[in-house]
Amino acid sequence: MRAISGLWRWRRNPLRRTTDLVEAWVALAAAVLLCVGAPLAGWTAGSSAQASLQRAVRAQQQGRVETTARVLRPAPPALSAEARTSEQRFRRAVVARWTAPDGSPRTGTVTTSRGSDAPGDAFRLWTDRDGRAVPAPLARDTARAHAWVAGLTAAVLAGLGVELVRRLVMRRLRFRRYARLDRAWASVGPDWGRTGTGS
Repeated sequence: MRAISGLWRWRRNPLRRTTDLVEAWVALAAAVLLCVGAPLAGWTAGSSAQASLQRAVRAQQQGRVETTARVLRPAPPALSAEARTSEQRFRRAVVARWTAPDGSPRTGTVTTSRGSDAPGDAFRLWTDRDGRAVPAPLARDTARAHAWVAGLTAAVLAGLGVELVRRLVMRRLRFRRYARLDRAWASVGPDWGRTGTGS
């Protein structure tokens, strides 16, 4: 925490400049914002993301039905060779048959794991209320993990923002201090330090 390093400038000292005191207040404000504001921003963002994601989980679980599908045959390749080989590492496109929630039989091209892609193999398939194949609903634990990541990201970004503003203010104060020093040197004149000159 480099923000704390400016706090020493509060002590009484006849050489203390106004910019030293301002730097101390900026350091204190940055420390408070880093200790309180960044975690609060992370908690707020994480809570908001958690509520939103849990609503999405409930909506997906209510609108999707799990069923069993049977592989009829492998699906014809529709992708380029590069995309097909990278996708085929874990998933395989097959033509399958399943039963819709209303009891009607459905047939379509879906993806399944490589272990259950032979004709006649059964696998789990999620459908919407109309019987169309859809991705599995988001799991509650996955939603919670996404909310944690969102909160942590917000806290880190808030902390970085505080540190960036602190550095910009300190840089501006340093430039003002150098400008005052230049004016002081200019007012003394070129004969400064020579005994008996200008008197």
